[in-house]
Amino acid sequence: MQKRWNILPQNEDATRSLQAVIKINPIICSILVQRGITNYELAKEFFRPELSHLHSPWLMKDMDKAVNRIISAINQNEKIMVYGDYDVDGTTSVASMFQFIQSLHESVEFYIPHRYKEGYGVSKIGIDYAKEQGHSLIISLDCGIKSADLIAYAASLGIDFIVCDHHLPDEIIPKAVAILNPKQKDCPYPYKELCGCGVGFKLMTALSEKLGLPEEQYLQYLDLVSIAIAADIVPVTGENRTLAYWGLQKVNSNPSIGIKALMELANAKTPMSLTNLVFVIAPRVNAAGRMDDAKKAVQLFIEKDSAQATALAQLLHSDNSDRREADASITIDAMEMLKADPLNDQKKTTVLYNEKWHKGVVGIVASRLIETYYRPTIILTRSGEYAAGSARSVAGFNLYEAVHACRQYLLGYGGHFAAAGMTLAIDQIENFKKAFEEVVANTITPEQLIPEIVINAEIQFADITEKFHNIIRQMEPFGPDNMKPVFIARNVKDAGYSKVVKDLHLRVVVKQGDKILSGIGFNLGEKMIHLQNNQPVDLVFTIDENEWQGNTSLQLKVIDLLPASSVQND
Repeated sequence: MQKRWNILPQNEDATRSLQAVIKINPIICSILVQRGITNYELAKEFFRPELSHLHSPWLMKDMDKAVNRIISAINQNEKIMVYGDYDVDGTTSVASMFQFIQSLHESVEFYIPHRYKEGYGVSKIGIDYAKEQGHSLIISLDCGIKSADLIAYAASLGIDFIVCDHHLPDEIIPKAVAILNPKQKDCPYPYKELCGCGVGFKLMTALSEKLGLPEEQYLQYLDLVSIAIAADIVPVTGENRTLAYWGLQKVNSNPSIGIKALMELANAKTPMSLTNLVFVIAPRVNAAGRMDDAKKAVQLFIEKDSAQATALAQLLHSDNSDRREADASITIDAMEMLKADPLNDQKKTTVLYNEKWHKGVVGIVASRLIETYYRPTIILTRSGEYAAGSARSVAGFNLYEAVHACRQYLLGYGGHFAAAGMTLAIDQIENFKKAFEEVVANTITPEQLIPEIVINAEIQFADITEKFHNIIRQMEPFGPDNMKPVFIARNVKDAGYSKVVKDLHLRVVVKQGDKILSGIGFNLGEKMIHLQNNQPVDLVFTIDENEWQGNTSLQLKVIDLLPASSVQND
């Protein structure tokens, strides 16, 4: 599939003035400027994240109310329930908050709703259970902002709610004792992009300050916060960057027993990066909720005995293997359905239904299909009497709006710009499918149906040195809004040793001027044709390190290549 190259514009004046004060390579300065880092102070904060840079938790609306209510519950010996969602952000939030409260108060329990019996967010079953057990305070994490009716129901049973959430609030705000959510319109908290675990971390910070506890009381949970930041795909800017940076330090030096057990089972190499957390830790934690019950993910995170932690990690590992099997076989089924549809190539959407598909992996399958058919995709399966499914979007297209426009065919739906979920009657699937195709076809642009490679800057091979790479490494942790820099080098030629490996991957040895560099392009074997006959190419890549027999050298991770100058900026 051909991709669009989008070479970001350079602000030369801002780049020059930044370089004058931080004295590093102008190419890196231009990338920093693209990321809003335009002066010495911002650059210092970016390259040297300190915990002292974190904002005071007391700037968050309702923080004093939340802290006072929890202290009152502890003093009155009330039973407290820590309630969270079944994904990584939810389970890490619950594990950290539960342990923190437990260190101060005996009467505390945690609760994770069952994905299939209760669904997403606060559930009536959970509230009824809290009532039965005599809980009078529920702290909800990574959920609750959209649960006005259920929080009112809890109040009618004499149960107070403190909501810690980061999702966009609706017009109706729940009548909770306190709502901690920086995205509330009237919340003055300066940083709006915290994940659910980050909001919980702020509450633990405030409680520690109020009670005069040592910083370690809440800082010990930074490893869990960094896993949540990685998995929840929140921007790695500002406070999230600082929390992720220090959380990774803990993951790599002194992780909790549960995280260590997961890393050992996955044969994870240290140092771990945020990307490793996304691909190694997050799928195993998410698999618990997808395939079975996410409570065991929390149990793993709070476990103090290493043998028990290993046993729990093995359960998550096994759930993940089941998840992989399910998603691989469903992806094959789905691809065959698309190939069998004579009209498939004319469509702007993919909507597929099979009543036997596993509900826990339909979102993953939707993402897999987008890799081949780059268009908004919905995968549906049977859930009780209804059809339920997950939708995934392509870059720049507002999926939630498109689903919302087809709401007459749905029983329920929710989501955001890039992903959504829905429930509908089985006899409405065809109507919904037609309506969704029509809405998307009328609103999506041709460019949005072609995957885009965002390129930060043009570079000469001569500039690619160990020193240059060391500065790029200091830009870590990489993630949304602070991605690993992508470069383009023009008029590059094969140095005579490029080849296709395993009929799939492209191993290149290429030169520009006098400098020769090697690299690997995964699944780019068919691009070898452009390197033949001494033809010059434009190469798009990131800079990596290659370790071989104890020696480390720079190598290119090739993302795309085309005949020289056949593609300019789109």
